[in-house]
Amino acid sequence: MTRTLADTLAWAGDGAAHLRGLMVRLGDDAFAAPSALPGWSRAHVLTHIARNADGMINLLNWARTGVATPAYASREQRDVDIEAGAARAPAAIRADVEKTSDRLAQVVKAMPESAWSATVRNVQGAEIAAHDIPWLRAREMWIHAVDLDAGASFTDLPAPMVRELLSDVTAALGAKEGCPAVRLIATDHQQTWSLGPSSGAVSVLGTGADLLAWVLGRTQGRPSRQLRTDDGRPLPELPAWL
Repeated sequence: MTRTLADTLAWAGDGAAHLRGLMVRLGDDAFAAPSALPGWSRAHVLTHIARNADGMINLLNWARTGVATPAYASREQRDVDIEAGAARAPAAIRADVEKTSDRLAQVVKAMPESAWSATVRNVQGAEIAAHDIPWLRAREMWIHAVDLDAGASFTDLPAPMVRELLSDVTAALGAKEGCPAVRLIATDHQQTWSLGPSSGAVSVLGTGADLLAWVLGRTQGRPSRQLRTDDGRPLPELPAWL
């Protein structure tokens, strides 16, 4: 499928609600516990989600007004803000995530149709169309919901989004130097993705959710036992996605 703006807006909204549900069920003492991301607590992940909402608001305002407003003042400042924000009380973090998410939703609703075709620059400095911004937010919501390590998994994602995200991630990995030749075969979606050189590929089979966790590097060093290669070889080593 080719994702539409309506698709990505729905996925972003559903992902925000999904992550908020995980967050409100966390006890206060759980915020300081490690997340699935090395060096980050759950408080870090949730603070990042809030600052990401601010960044997406900046990009949407840029698209709407034509005034250049980067997502973040700088990567360094973003990191400082996340570190400082993670030290706050859990109640403050919850309120921050909720308020910034709601504010982003209001900005999305106020976007004129013509503004969705405007061009802005993402965090990496690449030009993107404004209609790609909800896709970026959707990715953040669903992936970081898993990173919270609070019971979510990639099986929670809408099936069409799993396929779109696999296409996105494999394209990025395949462009990286040294990426091995791999052919992913989703046993539940009847779809394949190729990355790396065009010859000598090892086929890796599994559900779309398991394949997605693997290519995103979200298996915590333990690739799913549900993944297998077509010839019994070990799973190849993939470069980091981001």
